[in-house]
Amino acid sequence: MSFSCSSRLSSMPLFALLIACLLEASMGGNFFQDFDVTWGDQRAKILNGGQLLTLSLDKDSGSGFRSKNEYLFGRIDMQIKLVSGNSAGTVTTYYLSSQGPTHDEIDFEYTSDSLRILHGKGSKEQQFYLWFDPTKAFHAYSIVWNQQRIIFLVDNIPIRVFHNSESIGVPFPTKQPMRIYSSLWNADDWATRGGLVKTDWTQAPFTASYRNFKANACVWSPGSSCTSTSPNSVEDSTWQVQALDASGRNRLRWVQQKYMIYNYCTDLKRFPQGIPAECKRSRFL
Repeated sequence: MSFSCSSRLSSMPLFALLIACLLEASMGGNFFQDFDVTWGDQRAKILNGGQLLTLSLDKDSGSGFRSKNEYLFGRIDMQIKLVSGNSAGTVTTYYLSSQGPTHDEIDFEYTSDSLRILHGKGSKEQQFYLWFDPTKAFHAYSIVWNQQRIIFLVDNIPIRVFHNSESIGVPFPTKQPMRIYSSLWNADDWATRGGLVKTDWTQAPFTASYRNFKANACVWSPGSSCTSTSPNSVEDSTWQVQALDASGRNRLRWVQQKYMIYNYCTDLKRFPQGIPAECKRSRFL
């Protein structure tokens, strides 16, 4: 199920665009239908009739894929089983990105050290240890992106919220549609303990697995109007105003107090002239 949003972004009020979109895209998606393998030759495989996708990395190359659709706001869910065993030096990325020199990014990155949550081309980073072994089973990694905020969730537990603070001059992605990307690659020059631990190629190939993709999102298509093709689009569009309730704020506080290991907002060495403006707002709101 998909919707095509108008390319007339500059002439259409954003709120009106979202109401027009009322979306839903790809319910219980099929990887053949929803994604293209973009690099890695046969290291990326779509299996089980399109219900499973695997990426692998060996000494010669990694691999990656991207969504066929571009999205302008929505909720994106993917279940991922990350690289098992001694995966030091490898990086698995799962992210949204637009194109061009002023592109936006909304990123999950996983190294053998930690899960890194990025926003804004790597400049607004938080890092976490996970409270489970992400290599033993599939877990859900989700991004909610609406006009007000971006929420990162793991197994539906919020671990980060980035609020729209454009009113005080902080960039926020509101105009550029983005594709979903994922890749598995070697980054042993920095990924594990700052590059001290190198990739053990005797453990290759390294493999990450993906299933149960779902996008409740506005699909952007140049030259087309935004037309709902799902009778459940109203019920499935709660992401448009999704925020954290009291329970969600408590869970966010639990994760950030127990499992956060780096927060750019508290890195005074990096920002000796003062923390960024958005950091002055409570991260638990």
